[in-house]
Amino acid sequence: MGYYVTVEENVKIYVEDLNPECEKTILFIHGWPGNHNLFEYQFNKLPSLGYRCIGIDTRGFGQSDKPYHGYDFDTLADDVRCIIDTLHLHDIVLAGHSNGGAIAVRYMARHIGHGVSKLALFAAVAPSLIKRPNFPYGLDRETVVKLIEGTYTDRPKMLQDFGDIFFFQHITEAFSDWFFQLGLQAAGWSTAAIANTWLKEVLFSDLESICVPTLIIHGIHDEVVPYQLGEIQNHMIRNSKLVSFKFSGHASFYDQKDEFNEVLVKFIES
Repeated sequence: MGYYVTVEENVKIYVEDLNPECEKTILFIHGWPGNHNLFEYQFNKLPSLGYRCIGIDTRGFGQSDKPYHGYDFDTLADDVRCIIDTLHLHDIVLAGHSNGGAIAVRYMARHIGHGVSKLALFAAVAPSLIKRPNFPYGLDRETVVKLIEGTYTDRPKMLQDFGDIFFFQHITEAFSDWFFQLGLQAAGWSTAAIANTWLKEVLFSDLESICVPTLIIHGIHDEVVPYQLGEIQNHMIRNSKLVSFKFSGHASFYDQKDEFNEVLVKFIES
């Protein structure tokens, strides 16, 4: 079931809500530059196990509205709060991949984990995607700058190149094109704005504020968000567990989808 939630004047967020009658709820926040469809292989399976699965398209992506502003982590976290309040959600698992993981981390800090009993992070962009003074991990700043430049000069080529490093397992040409089309559904300005947020914002104190049980899944072959960041998250978040996926890149939810679903369910039920 799909519908829209108004998060501010003239900004509506698309929500895909599967199994709304079930009490056990997982709210998924997708990564850049896709949308909720990235979790298709979770939505195929988890509802049959008795879970309500809610996927949102963050502002600027998928079927959501695409305003020119509002791509900082505070605003994106506030959008999530509005959805949780509008749907009267409580005791949920908040699950975020990549940039969605960063949004989830900021949500937990900014909104003090309102409505969330467990957190799941998949290759999250935290505490910083890029290397900084006194933080020699992550990507070189120039790598993200090139993504931004590619967005403004030849976004289709940038998306194709990004898709080439997204997965570790072999994907078919048809699957590659499907992933490419998901990226094209975003606006160019929102695609670039999120990458600019990676340059500007950090999440060190946010990670340290998290106090709910947290699952961290990270592929050891991740070329987008280096595996070391998952290790750092595990060190900084109290009551967290890191599960390393040895045959995954940035897309563990597809590279090892069966294992991914099993690990997530085990965490929720533990």
